[in-house]
Amino acid sequence: MTPSKSLSPALPAAAGPTSAAVTAHLAGRVQDLTRVRPGAADPLGLDIQLTLYVCYELAYRGFAGVDPSFEWDADLIGLRGRLERVFLDHLRDRVPDVHGVSAADEMQRVAAESEHGSGPAQFLLSGTWQQMREYFVHRSLHRLKEADPQAWVIPRLTGQAKASFVAIEFDDYGSGHASHMDQRLFGELMAAADLDDAYLAYLNAVPAESLAVVNLMSMFGLHRSMRGAAVGHFAAAEITSPPYSQRLADALHRLDAPPACTRFYRQHAEAWLDDGGAIEVVRDLLAAEPELNDDIVFGIRAYDLVEGLLAEHLVKCWSAEHSSLLHPLA
Repeated sequence: MTPSKSLSPALPAAAGPTSAAVTAHLAGRVQDLTRVRPGAADPLGLDIQLTLYVCYELAYRGFAGVDPSFEWDADLIGLRGRLERVFLDHLRDRVPDVHGVSAADEMQRVAAESEHGSGPAQFLLSGTWQQMREYFVHRSLHRLKEADPQAWVIPRLTGQAKASFVAIEFDDYGSGHASHMDQRLFGELMAAADLDDAYLAYLNAVPAESLAVVNLMSMFGLHRSMRGAAVGHFAAAEITSPPYSQRLADALHRLDAPPACTRFYRQHAEAWLDDGGAIEVVRDLLAAEPELNDDIVFGIRAYDLVEGLLAEHLVKCWSAEHSSLLHPLA
């Protein structure tokens, strides 16, 4: 990717009254954000999820032409907090009760279930190249961020939990080589699939389900009080990644996809065949802070929920031979 593509993206178009107020405020048209309330808006709807995404992005690369000081704007932080409470309350209402469930048992469940083919990766084993390209677009919001949302938890860990976590993240960041970073590799995948590989190029093209996947990581990572949930989410992602990536690699091989596309998922299928690192992070964290068990289980189940909602959306659209994007690809 060229250096220019690593610069801050443009502000997205609004998707409703809440995101309109925030984007207008960031564009210099001062709004009274203290009066903005989520109201009856769907916590998992596009307006709320886009607003959260924009608020979180201020802590990552920001937006072109937006003053970096907005990252700590009191009114924006206040609005973000109100939206987070609505989002989190909704998740807690939908996630099965975590009390009495051990994190170790929950990780075993996730590992066992991930071995059974289902969802988009299974669908794409017989899907089309256009559907695969749409899948890349959905995942680009996360993949072009690399592991940044999860990396927020590093200063909240100590001892072996921190060491094991950083060891896993080190691979995602290219083991010290920029050419091997996940962001670079996924950018090459996007370009090979004739897609825009610029950071957040498709922010206005994806539905709320895709935004919620990344927002969940950002919310967990940015709050020390949610460090247990962040680690649970991280463990679920690491445990499920190899079998899921293997199915995608097989689908890409069947489609005779460009080598850069197949390479990305083949490497992820092979890189962490041993999920012991993520298990070690959880085990050591619980040894130091056993009271975080329920939070870890919640993080795992919240991961299941948002990933499941995205999977349901993709499979439903593709089964009906409709685009899964708000703006279909050419």
